[in-house]
Amino acid sequence: MPVISVPQAFNEEDLYVDLRPMLGRALFLKCEGFNFAGSIKLKAAAGMVEAAEREGALTHRSVLVESSSGNLGVALSMIAASKGYRFICVTDARCNLTTRLMMEALGSQVHMVAGQESDGGFLGARLDYVRDLCATDDRCVWLSQYTNPANWRAHYRTTAPAIAGSFPGLDVLFIGAGTTGTLMGCARYFRGWHRPVRIVAVDSVGSVSFGGAPARRMIPGLGMSVRPPLLDDAYVDEAVLVEEADTIGTCHRLASRGFLFGGSTGTVVSGATAWLERHGRPGLTSVAIAPDLGERYLDTVYRSTWVRDLYGDDTAARDTCRPPRPGSARPTPAGSRGAAPSGPPALPGRPPARPGRRGREHGT
Repeated sequence: MPVISVPQAFNEEDLYVDLRPMLGRALFLKCEGFNFAGSIKLKAAAGMVEAAEREGALTHRSVLVESSSGNLGVALSMIAASKGYRFICVTDARCNLTTRLMMEALGSQVHMVAGQESDGGFLGARLDYVRDLCATDDRCVWLSQYTNPANWRAHYRTTAPAIAGSFPGLDVLFIGAGTTGTLMGCARYFRGWHRPVRIVAVDSVGSVSFGGAPARRMIPGLGMSVRPPLLDDAYVDEAVLVEEADTIGTCHRLASRGFLFGGSTGTVVSGATAWLERHGRPGLTSVAIAPDLGERYLDTVYRSTWVRDLYGDDTAARDTCRPPRPGSARPTPAGSRGAAPSGPPALPGRPPARPGRRGREHGT
């Protein structure tokens, strides 16, 4: 029986959903939403805070500052409350109302940027505001999930070994790409594993992470308006892009079987299903990572008026088990693998000193 004294001490690591009955494809979904933060971002948040504490960047007077579209903000809000830090989350209009209310309930200050920076979209505007905060208040400590190696190291230490232990015969791993912390941590781990594992990144159409054209994206979680500084294409075999309409269709299909997952999970499952339609074979062991659950998306992905206004009347009923239509869930090259080292890759050294006033700069 688990007994904990701080909320970040608990995370259910070994729960999978067999999606074959729903999707007709052999795919196991690793559920990362069963912790007090409600998402996989708890791992990155805890890793980055602990690293900042070891480096001496965090003191009793520090104010944590981070840009987040939602889940990392909730995780940091929870950890800040547990440890006694102040936390300011800088977000934008795509952040779900439930998520904002959760952060505020945990005692955090939530600042929503009013507009978009011309080149970097909402993200650019958020980062500009974070930089201004760090420049004007020396108490601010910017963790920078976009550049902080503690982000991917958290998944190298936890997520990837858990998958490896549960699926020693793993062939393909599907991972959503946002900051690419989960992607790079898992990809680095499996590069040196005892058998080759194909790493397939799943991203949203409109994201520029893998060279796509920028376009409107309304579902938070995956995708970037600038290339992720943590991303190293050499560790990724290919990328699959998914349209948001297909994301919503997949979410509703899973919900019709009693599994209420978030938008990022809908994207990952839609991309994985399309990939398996083209490349699947009998006996292939495939795993996809579900970053969160669906209760925070009730006012967006699962709200009929929101879906209809943005994507059309038939979106929620879209059958994503059929072969993808042109332009949807399409593979794009994302670098080629070199020779794999003989064992799990050594972690690089500690990150360089933070520039400016205790804030890591975002390399855009």
